[in-house]
Amino acid sequence: MHTLIISGGNIEFDLALSLLEKNYDHIIAVDGGLGFCREHKIVPTRIVGDFDTLSPEVLKWYQEHTKIEIRKFNPVKDATDTQIAVELALELGSRKITILGGTGTRLDHVLGNIQTLYAALDKGADAQILDRHNRIRLIKERWVIKKSEQYGTYFSLIPYTADVYGVTLKGAKYPLTDYHFTVLGTGSLGVSNEIAESQVEISIKSGILILIESKD
Repeated sequence: MHTLIISGGNIEFDLALSLLEKNYDHIIAVDGGLGFCREHKIVPTRIVGDFDTLSPEVLKWYQEHTKIEIRKFNPVKDATDTQIAVELALELGSRKITILGGTGTRLDHVLGNIQTLYAALDKGADAQILDRHNRIRLIKERWVIKKSEQYGTYFSLIPYTADVYGVTLKGAKYPLTDYHFTVLGTGSLGVSNEIAESQVEISIKSGILILIESKD
């Protein structure tokens, strides 16, 4: 089951259009992302948020003209709207989650959304944040990036947990063998690597890495 989450960050219309050519089991509109849906005639299957960044007229239209389930939350809460959407996607049984509008000018929200990816990883689901230039996910144990499927030219590995032990990269321009990443000074070593062969194999003995595939 694949769920698309349309959140309230920066959304490029052409990227959204290309994503919407795929079939999703659920489309969850999150707060300001609902305004994007309304403007571009995208029909979500669920709507969540505290709606503090959404025009009241947009929410009212959906309340009056559709039967789409709307979950409204108090702005004073312990979870971001995107986290609530990810938890809902997992509740619905999603094994794959794509988050659109999860990046933007608010770096606190971007970092919070990356943290939110752990909820999916912990449940064995593959969750990714996607924008025009980046694909972001959390990985553990083993991951493969095929050159034919990579998102852009570069990939970076940044420690998510305080320590990530036994990181081995095969097929990369800058390979590693049994490397110990730590947030205390080695995080930048994994930035801006490239695929040198048909694929890169990433193996991790323990810990979690942030994998970012990037385009210039």
